[in-house]
Amino acid sequence: MNQLFRKKSLESLLFEANSESGLKRELTARNLIALGVGAIIGTGIFVLTGTAAANYAGPAIILSFILSGIGCVFAGLCYAEFASMIPIAGSAYTYSYASLGEFIAWIIGWDLILEYLFASSTVAVGWSGYFVSFLHDLGIHIPEQLSQAPFDHIAGQGWVATGSIMNFPAVALVLLITSLLVVGIKESSRVNNIIVFIKVAVILLFIGFGISYINVENWTPFIPENTGKFGQFGISGIFTGAGVIFFAYIGFDALSTAAQETKNPQRDMPKGILISLAICTILYVAVSAVLTGMVNYTELNIPAPIALAIDKAGKGLMWLRPFIKIGALAGLTSVVLVMLMGQPRIFFAMAKDGLLPKSFANIHPKYGTPYLTTLLTGITSAIIAGILPIDILGELVSIGTLLAFAIVCASVIVLRKTNPDAPRSFKTPFVPWVPLGGVIICLAQMAALPLDTWIRLLGWMAIGIVIYFLYGRKNSLLKK
Repeated sequence: MNQLFRKKSLESLLFEANSESGLKRELTARNLIALGVGAIIGTGIFVLTGTAAANYAGPAIILSFILSGIGCVFAGLCYAEFASMIPIAGSAYTYSYASLGEFIAWIIGWDLILEYLFASSTVAVGWSGYFVSFLHDLGIHIPEQLSQAPFDHIAGQGWVATGSIMNFPAVALVLLITSLLVVGIKESSRVNNIIVFIKVAVILLFIGFGISYINVENWTPFIPENTGKFGQFGISGIFTGAGVIFFAYIGFDALSTAAQETKNPQRDMPKGILISLAICTILYVAVSAVLTGMVNYTELNIPAPIALAIDKAGKGLMWLRPFIKIGALAGLTSVVLVMLMGQPRIFFAMAKDGLLPKSFANIHPKYGTPYLTTLLTGITSAIIAGILPIDILGELVSIGTLLAFAIVCASVIVLRKTNPDAPRSFKTPFVPWVPLGGVIICLAQMAALPLDTWIRLLGWMAIGIVIYFLYGRKNSLLKK
């Protein structure tokens, strides 16, 4: 039992952070805020807002975003404390290694692998929906057999074949961004900055012009009556909706994986996390209010709900249609970029600790990037994006994200008790109440997610535990 919960000391982590890792320190506070907005603003606004409103919360999806936003503020404050203390690439994995021990760190690291792989795949599928729609407007038609997943999951029926071959646009996007990430973090950050500017401008246009097309009758009933099944509308639907769209807030977790490539992580990581979170929460609430006001929630269960809202508005907003789709494509592209950036850095941290093979920590001699794991992540994500539907992917990412946030919040409480004098350039306020609130909100949203999602998570975790006992525990550097 002692071996399972052995911890890495803060001193060794700080030494590791300050030593030559091979990763290049290129990022500033402005880059981090752009990366955070780039990762957070994407599928949540352009895809999941519609599906969550249609299936779970109705117009009360606004309350779901507020609930998730509160949980994210709590978790974000905890992340900011850890990111300033331990500026290492491993994010929640490294934080839990220092506070809760190796086995919990492995669990959260394995969870993050699920989170990032499926996050990039989910967003790529959403991007594909907008891309196909955009080409359709230009008179170019991609058949469904080449732009849809070959499998779908229907409630009450299980898995069914759709007749499609593969979602080729989603696969192509993932592979293209993977190539960019191999070249370097600085180059990727520059591309992201441009993309973020485009998509925020488009979102503000949608909010500003969409307000005048709101039909208040679409907000009635604001909280649709529960169908008799937990999570399908009513109060429980608000919580389930919050759990499903929590996927949207994964961005600042991905942001913390870039700590080892930040010029001044102690100062800039808390700024990047908290400022990007505040910007995105305001935009999410505003967009969900305008979207459900323009279109009845029952019609929003589609991959491109904002495009539908523009169509419903008629000629008055048709000029905005191409801009919305360009903004969506740009927005979703930046999310895929940051997700695919985060996963290899989790692999890098776990391999440095001996829990994964040493080759996972290899750095490209010219580009200074973890290129082998970037390629592995990209190819795997491309396959997943090509064959699975978006709703299954989104729910898996949400439950993984919530688990990571809950453990980080709990880790702050533990480390304040076990190492109260450790230097903290940023401190989470009102400990233990803020992190405890984060744990409770995250666990409540996890509990509201569909049973099938829990079964898939537990299956993934069972595989991870087997790998840990067969490989990780024996090769851990702490053991050696």
